[in-house]
Amino acid sequence: MSECYFINGTEKMRFAQRYIYNREQFVMFYTTWASPPMGRGGPVTGTATRPHWSTQRSVVDMVCPYNYKGVGPLSTERRVSPSVSISLVPPSSSQPGPGRLLCSVMDFYPAAIQVRWFQGQQELSEHVVATDVVPNGDWTYQLLVLLETPPQRGLSYSCQVEHVSLEQPLRRHWEW
Repeated sequence: MSECYFINGTEKMRFAQRYIYNREQFVMFYTTWASPPMGRGGPVTGTATRPHWSTQRSVVDMVCPYNYKGVGPLSTERRVSPSVSISLVPPSSSQPGPGRLLCSVMDFYPAAIQVRWFQGQQELSEHVVATDVVPNGDWTYQLLVLLETPPQRGLSYSCQVEHVSLEQPLRRHWEW
């Protein structure tokens, strides 16, 4: 398996090659982080005395910019708006009571996202637990954010999502 890693477009690039047998990696080769050579926006990093620098440099220059032309716009310009829903998680034996509210934020890209809970207009920053942002395997992500405080009858709750794909924050409301 071969991969290119990029920082800030092609400002810094790294090439990695992994050899896997029987679903276990047994060898990994990777280059040092490299900046584009002169003529493509910057100087070559590293020194001539570094072992295998010219080989590493040529692999990075040959493979990574070519891959970035194909994948770069997909990863840097792509925007997928999240779908957001609120559900009541039934009580469990470890947490008896009326249940908890779960905000499910699904199928968004890129991964950076902010999710906040509100009771009426007041933000609830305590008793909020979130999973890590999880990749779906199709270039989208998901996130679950649980409000650990049981909802109270007669009050409204909102899950607010802010994401680069949205022109304004997206709010989903829940009332009991």
